[in-house]
Amino acid sequence: MKTLSENWITEGWIDFEYKKYLLLAYLQDVDVNFKQVKLYPPLADLIHHYSKLKSFAENKDQLRAAFPKLLESADLKEMKFNYKPIFFDDETMNQLEEIVAYALPQFQNYIEEGKSIYDFLEREMSLEPVGISPLYQKEGYLMLSQEDVKDVAIYKYKISLFQNSIDRFKGVMLQFIKSVRTSLVNTVEQIKLSLIKEYQDFPNPATYRIHSKYQIPLQESMIPISKRLLLKNVE
Repeated sequence: MKTLSENWITEGWIDFEYKKYLLLAYLQDVDVNFKQVKLYPPLADLIHHYSKLKSFAENKDQLRAAFPKLLESADLKEMKFNYKPIFFDDETMNQLEEIVAYALPQFQNYIEEGKSIYDFLEREMSLEPVGISPLYQKEGYLMLSQEDVKDVAIYKYKISLFQNSIDRFKGVMLQFIKSVRTSLVNTVEQIKLSLIKEYQDFPNPATYRIHSKYQIPLQESMIPISKRLLLKNVE
């Protein structure tokens, strides 16, 4: 998909019509992805740009800090370069503020559209354990299936706890194993038994199946939503 530069708002020609053209071209590509039910990376990218513009709108110093800088000198002793900010007059700042004011609601509208698609797809997915669930559920197997599709994508999952200076949060990693075709004989329960025989990581691994009522792109939509479902339902 098309992307916007990290500092698209301050890079290059500072002109409202030009920046509007860049933004609308990017959003047009986002719209194409949404119509194809491809939520990621467009939705995460939209949220990132919106958050950054929101900070710019609330703090002019951040907007000035995003401007490109000129190399002033090189300090060989300290092994570093010294830069000086490029001065922009009030007219330029007014142009940038106008661009930010125009872009913010544009991003917000597309974020709301993406979240609406996300929420709908999540409601149309079901999560169920396969076989007997063990006490330890932070690692195991995840089967992803879709309506009227016989192939099931099988992943090994691992839920981990991450911590930064502010908060702790959970994340899930998926490792693709293989795709298996289901049948009247080769049910998801039978597939689990085959996995236990083939991969002896756990004698009775936690195994879940997430099923979508709709056929949607696996990488761009089903996997991200499935990760969230798994985190919400598995301790």
